[in-house]
Parts: sequence; C-alpha cells; structure tokens
Amino acid sequence: MGMSVGPADGDDDVAISDINVIPLADTMLVMLIIFLVTVPVIIQTVPVKLPNVRFEATTTKPENVSLTVRNGPGGSCEVYWNMTKVSQKELLDRAVNKLETLVKDVGGVENVTEENMPEAHIRGDVDTRYKCIGAAIITMQQAGFQRVGFISEPPPLAGVRS
Repeated sequence: MGMSVGPADGDDDVAISDINVIPLADTMLVMLIIFLVTVPVIIQTVPVKLPNVRFEATTTKPENVSLTVRNGPGGSCEVYWNMTKVSQKELLDRAVNKLETLVKDVGGVENVTEENMPEAHIRGDVDTRYKCIGAAIITMQQAGFQRVGFISEPPPLAGVRS
C-alpha cells in the first residue's frame, strides 16, 4: 500500500501549468463595454448648419491700407503702400502715422471702435516668398493694426450663392 500523491481518483488530474482564463475574459469584457460606451461620446459634435456661401467679399473702406508684396531682385522683398514703394522702416512709420492720425481725428483712443479702425489688406503675388509677406504682417501688427487680411482672386463663380 503505497501512498499516492495527488487526487484520490484519476479523473480529476489537473496540470499545474494550466492558466485560469476566466479573470482574463472578465477583464476583456469589461474593457470592451467601456470602449463601446466612451467612443460615441468622443465622436459627438455640436450640430450646426453651416452657411452655403462659398465666398464673402470684404467691404473696402477708404481708411483701409492696401499693401502689395512681391519678390524683389536678388532675393529681396518689395512692399508697396498703395502705389508707392516703401522700405520696412517706412512701412512701420506710415502705419504708425496712420493710426496716430486716426486717434487724433476721433478724439482719443477711447473713441476707436471696430467700425473706424482701419484694416491692412495685403496683396501678395503667388510666387512671393513667405518671409516677405510675414515681414509685412509683423510690421503692420507692430504698428498697431489689429486686422491684417489677404486679398485673393476668387475662382470663377466663387461669389455665387448656392
């Protein structure tokens, strides 16, 4: 009568290397439910109806500044205030003078509003390097212009409302 190590009957033999997969399956199911609940919340956006206008023209006011920027010879930049070619310093001086004149005309800084504040409109050639246009933008912002925009040529029928 020898002593046997292990279960009393031979049907319930369990190997030590077997892994209990029930906790793994439970964890995976819980994670699946969490993902199914959170993904629709993440994807949701606020429903809005966007306008059907393809192009909205900017109204040009007489106090707006029209700048033209293009490449110059030898990698330089050419900037024109209306039709007058100006250097970077002259551009800054003219812009500051324009705003100082506006402040005097309206009777003080407190009277400057969105309606009477001039805008800078930049017309850049298609092949103009970014550094030229960027320098003009920074100069106008340093002078105090809050709105600096670009004038573009719309594609054909761009102003048509659908």
